[in-house]
Amino acid sequence: MEQDAATRRAWRDGVGVAIATSAYGVSFGALGVAAGLDVWQVCVLSLVMFTGGSQFAFVGVIATGGWSAVPAAVASAALLGVRNVAYGLRMAPVVGGGIARRLAAIPFTIDESAAVALAQTGSRARRVGFWVTGVGIYAGWNLFTLLGALLGDILGDPRSYGLDAAAAAAFLALLWPRLRRAEAVAVGVAAAVVAAMATPVTMPGVPVLIAAVVSIVVAAAMPLRREAAS
Repeated sequence: MEQDAATRRAWRDGVGVAIATSAYGVSFGALGVAAGLDVWQVCVLSLVMFTGGSQFAFVGVIATGGWSAVPAAVASAALLGVRNVAYGLRMAPVVGGGIARRLAAIPFTIDESAAVALAQTGSRARRVGFWVTGVGIYAGWNLFTLLGALLGDILGDPRSYGLDAAAAAAFLALLWPRLRRAEAVAVGVAAAVVAAMATPVTMPGVPVLIAAVVSIVVAAAMPLRREAAS
């Protein structure tokens, strides 16, 4: 019974995050067309790149610099995509199975699928959370990307709908139970402050990497401080 309850929770979390995140694909579709991409180009980006931050970075650079800025856009998108390598290492034991299953999991190894998986208890629930979230977002994100690209002019500024806040709220709901300890709060605050300070002065993708390094350093330093204090 306990395992069934954990699996149901994984399904519930995965579907909830998938819905909240997929809806934000409307913004990417509309902004991509506004930046000068064709509908099919926007849809191919979502199908192939499929990592929201990298996609928005790519379109943002194209919007400001035109097609001559493609190398910079690719560099920005690649920097943001680097974090998925770390997710892949962490998700490998969660996905389990042979090489074929792990290769199949690569496209779905994103922020949301990793977060939902790690929020679960038990290996089966984590695996369910990963696949439900990853596959759900992939299908929904591409559907809403197409919708946003086709209806961009009618929708107006998609940011006015607050869909980005919905995705952030879903993340916070997963993160909140882990913020009961002062150490977790300290790591999160340190990473957020550093990322906020780095954003205006660095290219897209760099703040995420800097924040990741800071969080690792702060988390590693805390046990050392406790040992020194004792």
